[in-house]
Amino acid sequence: MAIDLDHPDPAYLAFWRERHVCTLTTPRRNGTPHVTPAGVTYDPVAKVARVICSGSSTKAGNVLAAGPDGARVAVCQFDGARWATLEGRARVTTDPAAIAEAERRYTERYGRTPRHNPGRVAIEITVTRAMGRA
Repeated sequence: MAIDLDHPDPAYLAFWRERHVCTLTTPRRNGTPHVTPAGVTYDPVAKVARVICSGSSTKAGNVLAAGPDGARVAVCQFDGARWATLEGRARVTTDPAAIAEAERRYTERYGRTPRHNPGRVAIEITVTRAMGRA
């Protein structure tokens, strides 16, 4: 079911604030999907989803390999019959302020501070499509 990004249902947004492990799907260099578990946060006002990870991770490498325009990706979560998917264009940032914001949002959603990682990057996804049932 399509979600209106400009007027999302409050239950859908609440679902994105609950603690759930998500998946991030990125394209490999050969075009096949790489799906991995990830902590994902969503800012519906800015229409940006964020994932923190190591800059040496496969997910970051796949996004970087797509070039400066970024990679088409999807993040998804589910809980029983409830599910939510966000799609958009992902880019990797090494900007300390952007990483700190991604860490802050992760801490808020997941109730714990991420472990120290000097190689951390943030994957920022400009959300262009949302689907789900909450």
